[in-house]
This record gives sequence, C-alpha cells and structure tokens, in this order.
Amino acid sequence: MCPYSVANEDRLNALDKKYSKKGYPVIAINPNDPEVSKGDSFNDMKIRAKEKGFTFPYLFDEGQKVYPMYGTTKTPHVYILSKTAGKLIVEYIGAIDDSSRDESNVSERFVEDAVDALLKGDKPAKKYTRAIGCSVKDKRSLK
Repeated sequence: MCPYSVANEDRLNALDKKYSKKGYPVIAINPNDPEVSKGDSFNDMKIRAKEKGFTFPYLFDEGQKVYPMYGTTKTPHVYILSKTAGKLIVEYIGAIDDSSRDESNVSERFVEDAVDALLKGDKPAKKYTRAIGCSVKDKRSLK
C-alpha cells in the first residue's frame, strides 16, 4: 500500500463530504496491477475502504485501461473534471495539497481552491501541480 495514498485517505473523505453534494464528488480509482503490487487486489481494496469508512466510490482499473488515458503516473494523482456541453473537461491535474505526507503542514489546498473557483463559475488559478506519490504499478512499467 502506498504511504502517500494512505496519508491522503482522510483528506479524500473530507473532500467528498465537502463537495459531493455540490457536484464534485470524489471517485477514487486504483490503477495498480495486483500481480505487480501486492495488497492492491479488489478484495484488499474493499477491506481498506470499509476500514477507513470511505464515503466515495473506490474503483479498480481492471486491466489498467483508464489510468493511461489521463496520464496518471502517481498514487494519488488527482483530476478534477467538469461537464460542459455533455463532455468531460479536465479542469485540474495534480496533488491534493502542498503537503503530501503530513496534513498538519498544508499551507495550500490545490483541490479545494480549484473546486471553489469552479463553483463560483471561474477557472482554477492553478490548473496543474506535480503529483507526489508512489508510481503506478503496472506490468508495462516493469519493461
């Protein structure tokens, strides 16, 4: 299990509670291949989601088909999407905030700032930050 992802689990729950009813729910997708990353099977994910009381869907990218479409390289790697004219538009890509391992050191909340801007009808001031976390574990990454 990625220590960066574990360090952000409570933040993801808080973001979902704050924004899901406003049209920006959290949807987590595990991109890791369980044959490469032990502990990332669908059954392991269900156990972790129950232990942490996830309030959001926690999906498994079976066959690792979704994450390459967005360019995900780390876990966690956040994408904020909005729907415009029936199309999904990527509004923000990157980290949840500026302290990937220790929430008590956060001084800038990238996701909250981006969603708050979108809720006001504005574009996020920052559209991209560097995701900090564990690399996605996939057979293709081992070649």
